[in-house]
Parts: sequence; C-alpha cells; structure tokens
Amino acid sequence: MIRVLLADDQPMVRKGLRAMVDGDDISVIAEAGDGHQAVSLAAELRPDVVLMDIRMPEVDGLEATRRIAGDERLAGTKVIILTTFDLDEYVYRALRVGASGFLLKDVEPTELIYGIRAVAKGEALLAPSVTRRLITEFASRTVREGPPMSTGMLTEREHEVLLLVTSGMSNDEIATRLVISPATAKTHISRILTKLGVRDRAQLIVMAYESGLVQPGGGTAQL
Repeated sequence: MIRVLLADDQPMVRKGLRAMVDGDDISVIAEAGDGHQAVSLAAELRPDVVLMDIRMPEVDGLEATRRIAGDERLAGTKVIILTTFDLDEYVYRALRVGASGFLLKDVEPTELIYGIRAVAKGEALLAPSVTRRLITEFASRTVREGPPMSTGMLTEREHEVLLLVTSGMSNDEIATRLVISPATAKTHISRILTKLGVRDRAQLIVMAYESGLVQPGGGTAQL
C-alpha cells in the first residue's frame, strides 16, 4: 500500500485529490492545510508520497519540501509538487530543494495515480516532454554554483546511464536503449545515486545541469 499525504490550502482541492487517488494500492492517510502542518504530519506519519501545493499560507510548499527532503528520518518520503502552470519557475526551485517531480493540478486521474506509483518506487516525474522543456529552460539560465559534479568514481556504463537519466528517460526506456533489463537499469541508477550522494533522480538531473556536467539540449561538458 502506498501511503499518501495531501497538502493544499483548499479543502475542495484536497477532497478532489482524495477521490481520485484513494484506491486498491494507494491510501490517503492525512491532509494538511499549509506547509507547516504538512511537515509535522510527514514527520509523524512518514508517508511514502506527499502531494504538495506550492502556494500555501504560513509555510509554503517550497519551504515545506525543503524541510521534508532535508530530514534524514524522511529519506523514504517523496514529494510531488502540484502546480497550475507547466512552466512555473517555482517548479524548478522545488526540484532544487528536494521534490521528486511535479504534476499539473488539472492532471487526469490515471496520470496522477501513475505519477504517485512511479515516485513511490523511485522514479522521477521528469519523463514527459513538458518536464524536459522545463528542465532545459531553467537549466539554461542557472548560474553554476560550486565545483563541477565529480563523476570519476562511476563506471563507463554508469556514465551512459547517467546521461540517459538526465534526458528524462524512465528505467524501461533506458533498458531499451542499452539493451539491458529494467531491473539492471534500476540497479545502475541506485549505484549512481549512492556514489554521488544524491537523494533521487530529480536531484541528480538538477545537479547535473547546475554543475555543467550536462548542457541544455543534451550535450555533456565532461565525463
């Protein structure tokens, strides 16, 4: 069972989300009306996934995401940002502070359920074309901070997988491209995350762009 926490300041939105996602393998375990409550409930209940609105009173969704992602006790909790704009700059900022992806608020129920399941099993919601466009657009105007990402400890195959991850490919797509099994692709990604000390795929992509390892458009600066 995937345990979900809903965080939105509008009761009707929460009601609608609950109606869409409560089902056989997904259970809404709590609702939060602001970011502060979301952080408190996440720490208490340790949900698998938090559906987080960005604009909320008191503590907003960005700060709440940062606090959840920064809490070692909540390493297993993933945050999906909900937004009304597919190119909202807040979304990119949310990825930087620890969100595992984003969905539009008018998403179809099937897509929302798919997204929750994907994030719960370690995927990132970065495969759709709109998300690739967002990452490319904002990465292209991000000032690099700190030294380039060090990838010297990665194997040649892991380098290949890393580049495919940064293009937004899913495990299945990577497996098809490299002619390996999805399970092997997942293993490679897990090892990459561990070696680079990165929380999840979304953070890996953001760090790769910000460090200059990957250039907007798919080019690589260094390997």
